[in-house]
Amino acid sequence: LSSGGSESINIAECTRFTRDTFSPELQILLFTIFLCIYVTSLLGNLSIMLVYQYSATLHTPMYFFLANFSCLEICYISSTVPKMLSNLLSEHKSITFYGCAMQMYCFLVFGSAECYMLASMAYDRYNAICHPLLYGSIMNKKLCFYLIGGPWLVGVVNALIHTSLTFTLEFCGTNKIQHFFCDIPPVLELACTDTRINEVAIFIIISSVIIGSCILTMISYTLIISTIVSIKSASGRKKAFSTCTSHLIVVTLFYGSGIFMYIRPKSSYSMTRDRPVSVLYAVLAPLLSPFIYSLRNKDVKDAIRKLVYEICSYESKL
Repeated sequence: LSSGGSESINIAECTRFTRDTFSPELQILLFTIFLCIYVTSLLGNLSIMLVYQYSATLHTPMYFFLANFSCLEICYISSTVPKMLSNLLSEHKSITFYGCAMQMYCFLVFGSAECYMLASMAYDRYNAICHPLLYGSIMNKKLCFYLIGGPWLVGVVNALIHTSLTFTLEFCGTNKIQHFFCDIPPVLELACTDTRINEVAIFIIISSVIIGSCILTMISYTLIISTIVSIKSASGRKKAFSTCTSHLIVVTLFYGSGIFMYIRPKSSYSMTRDRPVSVLYAVLAPLLSPFIYSLRNKDVKDAIRKLVYEICSYESKL
C-alpha cells in the first residue's frame, strides 16, 4: 500500500483464517455463518421497509424512523460483509488502496449516521411516551425529516475527515491489515509516519459522534423509564419495560463496542482482541436490530400478516 495507490492491501485476517489458524473446513463454516447473518439481516430489514411502504396503518413517525433505520442498516452491513465473504473463499485476499479507502468511507458514513439515528429514534419514543397528547404536533413532518437528514450529514462529514486524514499518510512494510475490513485503527497501524493528528481527530470527532449521540439516547431512555415507573397498570409497565430493555440491548451493544474500538490510545490497539469486538457493531447489531426494534412489535407483525395474505390472495386470483 502506498499513497499512490498502485499496490494492494492484503487482508491478513482472512489469510490467517486460511493458512495460519483455521482449516479449510472451518473457513467454509465461517463463510456460511457470516453469509447466513448477512442474508437474514438483509431480509429482516428489507421486510420492514416493504411493510412500511405498503401498510397505510404504519405511516406514523415511529415507523418512518424504523424504515429509514432499516435502510441504513442494509447499507451499513453491506459496506463490509460482502468483501469479507469473498476474501474467506479467495486464495488471494487483497483489496486495492482506493477500494480500502472507499470501504472505510462508506463504513464511517453509515456507522456515524446510525449513532445519531438511534438518538433520533429515542427522542421519538420519548415524545410518544412522555408527551402523548402533544406527540402529533411535536413530531411533525418537518422535524422528522430534520431528524433523519441530520444523522446522514454528520456521517458524511465525519467519514470525509477521517478517510482523508488516514489515506494521506505514507504506508510501508507488509501492508497486511490484521482485521476483517478497512477500519481506522488497523489501517493506522500500517502507517510509517506520525499519526498523532489522526489520533486527536479520532478522539475529538468520533468522541463527539459516539459519546454525544449516546448521551442524548440515554437521556431520552432515562426520561422514558421515569415516566414508565409512574404508570399505574402493572401490565402496562411490564410491556413498556420489555420494549425499552430490548431497545437498550442494541444501543448498549452498538455504542459499547464502538467506544471500546475508537476512544482509546493507539498504543492499546490489539487486533487479536479487537477483531471479535468489531463483529459486534459491524455484523451482529444490524442482524439484531430488525428483530428487536420491529419484528417483536405487534403492529408490524400484524401488518406483515396482512400484506402476505393480500399477496397470496392476489396470486390465487391470477
